[in-house]
Amino acid sequence: MKHWTLALVCLVPLLACGPVPVAQAERSCLERARLAQQPRGTITVGGTSEGKLAGGLELTVSSDYLTGRDPSEVFNSCVKAQSGEFPTRPLYDQPGWVR
Repeated sequence: MKHWTLALVCLVPLLACGPVPVAQAERSCLERARLAQQPRGTITVGGTSEGKLAGGLELTVSSDYLTGRDPSEVFNSCVKAQSGEFPTRPLYDQPGWVR
């Protein structure tokens, strides 16, 4: 009986690595496709309680963008890798995709 418990404890983390539903993969792969299209970033500006100016910059640039990969190709391969299936519709027809 103890061997079965140990086997289940070891298998549970592996199940989390399995394929996800294609709709979930499509939603999660949209951001990767967006980063292949162009870098993303935010700039923050504010003040401190001492009256000093404070700010920050965050920039995300993907290797897909740097190598010039087509966002549609990035999306398709990402969905296939996550779900084991091809997307149900092209990237440009996905809800939330803005060219």
